[in-house]
Amino acid sequence: MRVIIRDSARDCSSWVAGYVAYRIKKAAPTAKKPFVLGLPTGSTSLGIYKELIKLYQQKRVSFEHIVTFNMDEYVGLSPEDKNSYHYFMSENFFSYINIHPKNIHILNGMTKDYAAECENYEKTIKAYGGIDLMLGGVGSDGHIAFNEPFSSLNSRTRIKTLAPSTIKDNSRFFDNDIRKVPTQALTIGVGTIMDADEVIITATGSGKAEAIRQGIEGCVNHIWTITALQQHPHGIIVCDREAAAKLSPATVEYFQGIENRLS
Repeated sequence: MRVIIRDSARDCSSWVAGYVAYRIKKAAPTAKKPFVLGLPTGSTSLGIYKELIKLYQQKRVSFEHIVTFNMDEYVGLSPEDKNSYHYFMSENFFSYINIHPKNIHILNGMTKDYAAECENYEKTIKAYGGIDLMLGGVGSDGHIAFNEPFSSLNSRTRIKTLAPSTIKDNSRFFDNDIRKVPTQALTIGVGTIMDADEVIITATGSGKAEAIRQGIEGCVNHIWTITALQQHPHGIIVCDREAAAKLSPATVEYFQGIENRLS
């Protein structure tokens, strides 16, 4: 595992965006061999998308031959709903870059057949040869995508009932009214995330400090699904100092020492 600790949330966003641009340029994607990117939503991702848009506007990266798969979508929200992740992605990222609409994949929360929708999502990812780089955030309870505590670490794309803590955390997007937050979502599984060639989990703020401590120093377990990243051959955690606050001084010194030698 690689751990990047930056001073602020903005610094984290800048690092992740720069790394995404680097990986895309290194891959030199084409129409026949696109670069496949897994994408998250949520407040942490907003900064990353803003930085990626800047890089695109500066002509430092192109999304012409990029295929995307979003992590999740709420059950029961149409793409036009302002709280849906379809809407979030369009308003905060896709509308500002040169990505082809046919290359955008987001789970359909309005489907009548959840099992078929999820199975088809997995098949489509495999048809593209898998995800090259998966971006994600982490919940205060350590969940990645909507793989809530006690999710199987081998889980695939499926419907998931949201934990009370997740509903409370996400109520800030629903006028701080937990009654408005959907109680279920379609989500890629932990196993789906782990299949990606490379995974970056970004966390900022003191509210994510325990999740980061568990993810880096804790044992691999299905309570804190972020801990699955410890078993990934190319897993990266990017966090600010607030999110890293509960790590032991020895852990911080170790990872910062490595990054200092690499820079």
